[in-house]
Amino acid sequence: MNTIISFFQNGAEFMYPIALVLVVGLAIAIERFIFLTNAKVSNRRAFDRILPLLRKKDYGAVVDLARQSKAPVGRIVAAGIARLQQTPRRDEIEYAMEEGVMEAVPRLEKRTPYLATLANIATLLGLLGTIMGLIEAFTAVANADPAVKATLLSNSISLAMNTTAFGLIVAIPLLMLHAMLQSKTTEIVDSLEMAGVKCLNIMSAANAFAAKSRSTDAAK
Repeated sequence: MNTIISFFQNGAEFMYPIALVLVVGLAIAIERFIFLTNAKVSNRRAFDRILPLLRKKDYGAVVDLARQSKAPVGRIVAAGIARLQQTPRRDEIEYAMEEGVMEAVPRLEKRTPYLATLANIATLLGLLGTIMGLIEAFTAVANADPAVKATLLSNSISLAMNTTAFGLIVAIPLLMLHAMLQSKTTEIVDSLEMAGVKCLNIMSAANAFAAKSRSTDAAK
């Protein structure tokens, strides 16, 4: 603990904004992880409830479920059903469901790009702190005794590098968290698209069967 405190103090005032960047980045990462985990679970549950209703062609129950649930997959399927009631064309239904996916993506990706930006800020603050420390070090040894100048300069440079080290210590985990959350977001978006295609196939098949039945009845 004493080593950590000494390391932090030797970095001077630039350590504090870097520490602030770390706190903000971790807060964003935790909030996004919880949100994406809940979104994944709620989508799975909603899809498991929607699928049997679609196979029964109980579209009203699907729409009611979508209104009650916050899961994006419910709104996507409800958008497809709303378009199905207006037109039987598969491409029109598909466009409506794709629009629902596009509306869900920004909420899933919200704030995640900030982590990469904060990682870059932490690195740049670390470099800036080191540069400022080196300027102060060279200024301090300019009028020092030549016998101790080399030792004083090396010690000053060592202390000045603390900010760069701390900036990298903050930036590397933030970049890893950014990559993890991006991967999690992509997985959820892919699952939404897959669920949309499955639901679209079920609705199209049911619609085609109903149209065929009507044609048969008309022929009789």
